[in-house]
Parts: sequence; structure tokens; C-alpha cells
Amino acid sequence: MKPVYIINGFLESGKTEFISYTLSQPYFQIKGTTLLILCEEGEIEYDEDILKRSHTVVEIIDQEEDMMSSRMMELEKTHKPERIIIEYNGMWNFKNLKMPWHWRVEQQITTINAATFQNYYTNMRSLLAEMIRKSELIIFNRCDGLTDQLSSFKRNVKAVNPQAEIIFEDKDGEVNQIFEEDLPYDLKSDILELDDYGYGIFYLDAMDNLERYIDKTIRFTAMVLIPENGGKEYFVPGRMAMTCCADDMAFLGYACKYDKCSTLANKQWVTVTATVHREFWADYNGEGPVLHAVSVEPGKKPKDEVLNFA
Repeated sequence: MKPVYIINGFLESGKTEFISYTLSQPYFQIKGTTLLILCEEGEIEYDEDILKRSHTVVEIIDQEEDMMSSRMMELEKTHKPERIIIEYNGMWNFKNLKMPWHWRVEQQITTINAATFQNYYTNMRSLLAEMIRKSELIIFNRCDGLTDQLSSFKRNVKAVNPQAEIIFEDKDGEVNQIFEEDLPYDLKSDILELDDYGYGIFYLDAMDNLERYIDKTIRFTAMVLIPENGGKEYFVPGRMAMTCCADDMAFLGYACKYDKCSTLANKQWVTVTATVHREFWADYNGEGPVLHAVSVEPGKKPKDEVLNFA
């Protein structure tokens, strides 16, 4: 069976850039020929040096009626490739693609220009749906300035392909945004009960989306840290976390206002119920999440004391 990698998307969606990046990676410098079939030619051309180093030959099939099994078989006989990459034309209906019986789709990836997605979604929804229906990975690029729309884009795609992995990228790389619908708790609940995983998500999300939590009540198990500059009114409840490897440990916690801090001891385990506020805190060098304790009760040390983000 010949492994086939299909990269589809509308014109100028970033297909060529994605394939070029993949071909240039060390893990792709493997033996055997790669046959790259281009079904359209965009503004960006493939670098000859990258093609040479990755043992890639390029063939162009720019008419949909020519994209048939017999033509693909001819190319296979000519180049004897170990693998095939198809840069598919987004204006061709994907369900019409018929490959030789012994070609097996190893992976299908769709690239989408976020700046033009809404226009295509509105006017060419059926073509877009066929494009993403069987894609394992969907990459939205050019997301700069579109942060508020990404959640809607994700819902649109998930409605067609619930299993797809979706990545958003801007000029700085991947956009690590947590969407409200992906949170492991319901923001409409009277009290957000945070388990180990939930606390980790809350800690990360509150950094970037504090407005979601203002005046919300949360409850979680934490270790007590008494800061030197906290006076008698503040402590920091939090958890140790491994963010990369065993040598990369950090204490993740937000300042908590509590009028009985004198009753607490460092490294004591407690169950904290608190409301979330936006206030100035010196260690933040400005405003940030500050908790106001409703209650602080003795807590049981969790089975896994360290959260694992690695």
C-alpha cells in the first residue's frame, strides 16, 4: 500500500507553506522518493533545494477531470515513490477524488486562512464541508486580530467534524487560547468545583481571560504558601506543578485575602472557597486575579501532590 498525505484548502490558505515546512524538517529527510502532486499553483513556489534534499518530485495536475486513478498510476510507474503528497485544489469537490485502490490515505490536513474563512463558510459551505469532513487536523493560520472570532470558527468546524484537531496560528506561532466551551467546569454554576485538572485549567485561563471569573465563587484543594510581603491579610493557596520535566517545578497560585492568615502554616493543605476579583498585587506588577476567601478549612493532601503539565 502506498501512503498518501492529502493537504487541502482554498487558494492562498497556506498549503504550500505547510508542505514546504514539512519537507524541510529533519524527520522528513528519509530514503525513497516523495511524489508531490500539485492540483493548483499559488503565488508561493517550492524551493528547489528543499525538494532536492527531501527527494521530492513535483507533478502538476491542474484540471479536475485529469485527476483520475489512471493518471496517478502513470505517475507512480514513472517515479516509483515511497509516499505521495497531494496538494488538493480547494475548488474541486473533495468527494470526487478517486485514487488507485492501493493508495491509502495516511493523513488528511486542511489549511484555512482565518481572515477569509467567514466568507468561504457563508458562500461555499458545501465545498468547505467536504474538505474538512475527514481531516484529522485543521490549521487556521493568519489569526492575527481575530481572537474574538476563533471560538465561533471552532464551533463551525466541529459541527462538521467533531473529531478533528484544530490549531490556530498567528504570526508568532500557535495561539494557545482556551475556549469557554472547552473548560472542564460550567461557568454558570454557583460554585466552580475545581479538581486537580480543573485547578490547572483555571490557573492558566484566569491569566488570559480574567473577565470570565470576576465575582465567581471557586472551591479547590491547595497547599498554603505564606508570602514574605503578604502581611497578615494574604496567603497564596496553590499547587506545585511540573511544567516541562521533573527539574522544572513551579508553584501555581494566586494571592488570597483572608483575615485569619495567622492560623495557617506553610505547606498546610486546605480546602479554599473564595470569590475571584481583579486587584493590584505587587508580585503581578499590576492588576491580576486576587481571591477573597469565603472559608478556609483543613484539607486532605491529594494522592498526586504535583500537577503534571508536561
